[in-house]
Amino acid sequence: MHMPPFAALPFFLNADEGERFCLYHEPEAGMPPRGAILHVHPFAEELNKSRRMVALQARAYAQAGFGVLQIDLFGCGDSSGEFAQARWDIWLNDLARAWQWMRKRHTGPGYLWGLRLGALLALDFATRAQPDGLILWQPALSGRAYLNQFARLQSAARLFSGAPAVEQDNEIAGYAMSPALADTIGQLDVQALAPRCPVQWLELSSPPQDAAAEYAAAAGNVRAALQPASALVIDRWRQSGARVQAIPVHGQAFWASNEIGIVPELLAATTAAAPGGAT
Repeated sequence: MHMPPFAALPFFLNADEGERFCLYHEPEAGMPPRGAILHVHPFAEELNKSRRMVALQARAYAQAGFGVLQIDLFGCGDSSGEFAQARWDIWLNDLARAWQWMRKRHTGPGYLWGLRLGALLALDFATRAQPDGLILWQPALSGRAYLNQFARLQSAARLFSGAPAVEQDNEIAGYAMSPALADTIGQLDVQALAPRCPVQWLELSSPPQDAAAEYAAAAGNVRAALQPASALVIDRWRQSGARVQAIPVHGQAFWASNEIGIVPELLAATTAAAPGGAT
């Protein structure tokens, strides 16, 4: 099926527990095929806040000759199920179905692209799928710390809203979560998930806050830097034999902003580093 520029093909993928909503971005006509990319979305409200950035990057990849598949996992977005019923194994099976669909359509290299908690899920799934490469956007480093961050945000929101301070059991950021899923996420540690394939690790750092620093950054005199904890993980991965390309860029956390945010610097850096050669 031929699609106009920037169009995405929506469809539902059959699964054991209903259907999964998917969007497929066809490689731009006339471009040499460079492979296919499966996107693994983030958790809870971060999924909604990041959709615009993911759509823009998916289009950029398609323009560069990649097929890009997005899937809403079980209990998320427009897919079947309730989030309270979600389990890590169900999500892994969803990715397996999506990966199989994508690999049937593309015979070239296959890549996984994960954002935040989706990066941890992509790293876990990579042990099954054995992709040709991983693209990680701001990967969560610890599942336990990630859940604790959401719990703190929820407590703060209730404090300022005047709501009762008592929290519901297994509720994170307004999303009811099964104890099984929370326990699995809480045990995840990115250091234990060193991949065997090449990795692109893209991370945002806060841009300069004062006028002089902004001027220096615009002149190229202030470089973005990885978080110390991320740099430590990457060093340990490399010591274990992992091939990691670390790409820090300036930009705000679009997955957590009040408004739908766009970070052009991240889009440009990701596209420029697209696997399989420069665009």
